[in-house]
Amino acid sequence: MVKAVRTDRELECPAVDAGLRANGVELVTLPEGIPEDDLCAAVADADLLLMCYTPITARVIAAAPRLKGIVKYGVGIDAIDIPAAMARGIPVVNIPDYAEETVAEGAFALMIALARRLPAISSAVAEQGWIWPEARWLGRDIAGATLGLVGCGRIGRSLARMAGAGFRARVLGYDPYLDAAAMREAGIEKVDALHDLLAASDFVSIHSVLNQSTRGMIGAAELACMKPTAILINVSRGALVDEAALVDAIVEGRLGGAGLDTYSLEPLRKAGHPMSPLYRHDNVILLPHLAFFTVEAMQRLEADTLACCEEILQGRPVTVRSNDPRLRAQRAGIQFA
Repeated sequence: MVKAVRTDRELECPAVDAGLRANGVELVTLPEGIPEDDLCAAVADADLLLMCYTPITARVIAAAPRLKGIVKYGVGIDAIDIPAAMARGIPVVNIPDYAEETVAEGAFALMIALARRLPAISSAVAEQGWIWPEARWLGRDIAGATLGLVGCGRIGRSLARMAGAGFRARVLGYDPYLDAAAMREAGIEKVDALHDLLAASDFVSIHSVLNQSTRGMIGAAELACMKPTAILINVSRGALVDEAALVDAIVEGRLGGAGLDTYSLEPLRKAGHPMSPLYRHDNVILLPHLAFFTVEAMQRLEADTLACCEEILQGRPVTVRSNDPRLRAQRAGIQFA
């Protein structure tokens, strides 16, 4: 019997689960946050491992002698020890393009909601029944404002189109890996220095890959560069931001607001979490890592995930569509799209 283990079952994937079982696969689903010892025991006889958030460490990989592939049903691969998998010749694949437009729409939704002070206004109306125009409810236009993109990959470029062509915002971009011509084609003005982009922007949206060079790239010094009215959006990776510095900037009124969908430590908690103080601020929107979560995106995610699983279980090279160099460095059991 072929066995697959899927972690993070809280993210329901009924089409994936049903598809695997229809192909005669014994499927075991495990909760998010499962202890490493329990995960090692579960994968001891597994042929396939699917994960979303749970760390797949070198120890977990070593505990799975039959493992033929690791599928991240999502984009980020930071939680997978890819060198350990490569040393065993175990292919790792993600689903990189199922939610590009979806996540960009999520970032834009956060931006427009905060620009128009919708959380504060909605809460006031819910409490009072009605409010009248006062200075504290004044919103801001996106038309004519400046949006700064930190990272101009597929999601960043989608957001640039929405804000630029759709709302007539000026769009600046900081991305050391894209030249000015490519960014100009996407409607983005290239800025070579991150601090210059931050200082010029009314809204800043982060769309970078998390690695050792980008971890904490938006720290206290960078936040200090931003306008006190500026709004920071992060739907990418929580660790790209020095979250303690961000909390301080919001609490002390040095930043206009923040829209967040991702955090270094998940899940959030209303008390006892480093980000807990932000629950008290109506210029902050905290989403539970759901910017990707739409009917259409989940249909694409499940279909692409199941296709990868079938390639691996049938002994065919699994198709890597990501441009991430960590995945592109693989040589065993893969083919590149």
